[in-house]
Amino acid sequence: MKQASQLSIINIICLLIVLSTISSCKQKTESNSLKKTENLTIGAMSSMDFIPIAVAKKMNFFEQNGVNISIEKFYAANDRDAAFQSGTIDGTVIDYTGAILQLAGGIPLKLTSACNAPFAIISSPQSNIESIEDLKGKNIGISRNTVIDFCIDMALLSKDLSEADVKKIEIQKIPLRLEMLMKGDIQITALPDPFITIATGNDCHIVTDMQQLGYQVTGIIFRQDAIESKKNAIKAFYKSYNQGVEYIKTHSVEDIRDIQINEAGFPENTVEKIKLPDYTQAQAPTEEDIRITTHWLKTKRLIPENFVPSILDNQFVK
Repeated sequence: MKQASQLSIINIICLLIVLSTISSCKQKTESNSLKKTENLTIGAMSSMDFIPIAVAKKMNFFEQNGVNISIEKFYAANDRDAAFQSGTIDGTVIDYTGAILQLAGGIPLKLTSACNAPFAIISSPQSNIESIEDLKGKNIGISRNTVIDFCIDMALLSKDLSEADVKKIEIQKIPLRLEMLMKGDIQITALPDPFITIATGNDCHIVTDMQQLGYQVTGIIFRQDAIESKKNAIKAFYKSYNQGVEYIKTHSVEDIRDIQINEAGFPENTVEKIKLPDYTQAQAPTEEDIRITTHWLKTKRLIPENFVPSILDNQFVK
């Protein structure tokens, strides 16, 4: 009986050792798996599209969902694009024109979701322009071959007008373009927020916006190598992004005031006046928006006529 009892104790000890080893291996495997996918670097510029990401970062949603997000801020699109192309950042918010141009230039990437930032066609206080038809013959400030130029052309196209019907003036920097608009040196331009709010606060007039015209023009891209090697991290990124959107919807502007000023870079005196977009849970871009943007780039001879962009990857969103 004593020997049987001893054997029983030995068997129990052996079983506990085996279970402990299995548990340790499982934990080690899970830990190694997490380490492979936990780091993600996102590029950002001051924009309305960045706010859900900034909220998710501030509220620790990324950390809660098991992904370590590093945010690299840029003040010029060229610097952001260079960082993306070199692999310094894994993903970024970008307009569709810029994304397709990079893909056509040989950078492997995918557009994984659409964003909600508004772009509006704004007229100067002195112009008395109230409709798109009024743009004919007017001076329009643009940054040529960019999303600003695209927005202007789509507005003209909606009323069967063309570039030949207006006078486009190259003004690359948004603050300078806004200043010239308010002074009446140009009569029309396209702007994102917070510049829309600043303009309308200085008696400028919203003629139309891209939402009214039926276009989305910005989204989030990731490098193809990041999609392949950091898939779980990107899934966690979007889960956190959606939580950021939900937080914005269920809290007051005051609750994200510091984020708008310190993270998104909005002027303090405009925060209370800015109308936030109707942020949605991350959604797939439409093929029609990509088709129209691609066609526009071809008419500008910025991409080859035979280029067909395989750019959409909807696996991370609705």
